[in-house]
Amino acid sequence: QVQVVESGGGLVQPGGSLRLSCAASGSIFSINAMGWYRQASGKERELVAVITSGGRTNYADFVKGRFTISRDNAKNTVYLQMNSLKPEDTAVYYCNAEIRPYSRNSYTTNWGQGTQVTVSS
Repeated sequence: QVQVVESGGGLVQPGGSLRLSCAASGSIFSINAMGWYRQASGKERELVAVITSGGRTNYADFVKGRFTISRDNAKNTVYLQMNSLKPEDTAVYYCNAEIRPYSRNSYTTNWGQGTQVTVSS
């Protein structure tokens, strides 16, 4: 059994910064890609950024130059540094990790419970 837990959300003023963390735990053999998605009220969930186990990254156009994704493989943790936040960044941010547990020979997609980010003055 594996678990993915986000932390670090909150209320921030426009132009401010937040750092989200997501830790995977449990009986983990390996982790492939890890990523961040977000879902604003009344909208579909969308990709924000993703990072492979080798460190390659991909960003949505609307966060390029403002957000940075990184990971610590030793800690099974992925981070999202968010700078120059805008009101339109307000959403629930979800962590996603492709995990192969010891009990399986394949990877499964695991989602966290989400963390609220609100950008408002």
